[in-house]
Amino acid sequence: MKQLWKNWTTGALAIIMVLALAACGSNEEPKPATDPTPTEQVTPPADEGTTLKTEYPLTVKDATGESLTFKEAPKKIISISPAETETLFAIGLDEEVIGVSDFDDYPEAATTKPKMGGLYNPNEEAIIAASPDLVVTGISMSAEAAQHLRDLGITIYKTDPKTVDDVIANIEAFGLITDHQEQAKTVVDKIKQDREEVTEAVKSLTPEQKKKVYIEFSQGWTVGSGEFMDELITLAGGVNVAADTVGWNEISEEKIIKDNPDVILFSKNVVNEETKETLDQIIKARSGWDQITAVKNEAIYGLDDNLVSRPGPRVTEGLKEIANAIYPELMKK
Repeated sequence: MKQLWKNWTTGALAIIMVLALAACGSNEEPKPATDPTPTEQVTPPADEGTTLKTEYPLTVKDATGESLTFKEAPKKIISISPAETETLFAIGLDEEVIGVSDFDDYPEAATTKPKMGGLYNPNEEAIIAASPDLVVTGISMSAEAAQHLRDLGITIYKTDPKTVDDVIANIEAFGLITDHQEQAKTVVDKIKQDREEVTEAVKSLTPEQKKKVYIEFSQGWTVGSGEFMDELITLAGGVNVAADTVGWNEISEEKIIKDNPDVILFSKNVVNEETKETLDQIIKARSGWDQITAVKNEAIYGLDDNLVSRPGPRVTEGLKEIANAIYPELMKK
């Protein structure tokens, strides 16, 4: 099973504080973080035919509110978050990335980079020895952990995306910092196009037609409002049955039975280490769950962990997977 989902099962507090990243693909515990803060320098949209260029010195703020000033584009970058690694590679920073987390597995080129430890316990000695101009980290690292690295003299840019718009803002910020704005714009335009494709496909649904959705990506845990995965369900035209809660929560099996979701989404990579059961097998075997509409109709769909859990450049690929699972007939039109 992929490490990400292992990490969520290690502790309640950790799982509530993430998902992340996801968001991230680790077997360590998620930590809390603050909302993203937009960059101080905002580059106006370029006229057609012009090239977007970053002017230095550049001052930006990260998700912790930390102000960072760059005299030039960073030439040596370490990423200790798979979602951020995907973003850096997506905007053409293959050569500038000199290190990644132990759990980075996409794109393939990222797997050849030197490993810099875990998402919550990075290898400080390796990072310091690499002398990076910039270290980026994501939702899985707490603000306190990021500050500790700063106290060691390391320039840290931390993200904490809660929505697709936050993901877009992060991609644009990395493009601005690294003078790769043109490449970032290409990625962002694709995300916006994908999002519009999905929202257009489901826009005709009335409130009564919208399907109730239950999502379980770590055994016994679901996600409520305030996390980007909840937004993905909403954008896909679904109604998250756990939206009356906030963040990641341990499930009440009785409540899910009462909520009676029309569709159940789960991580197709989660396997119980003791019983070797997959998550869908676990869900179907629960007492009373055979009465849930989704189970009776076999509307239980496994999703790609990385696409749905990582708030990076492939986030709308995850959105499409969710929409296809909930409304295949609408997405095929």
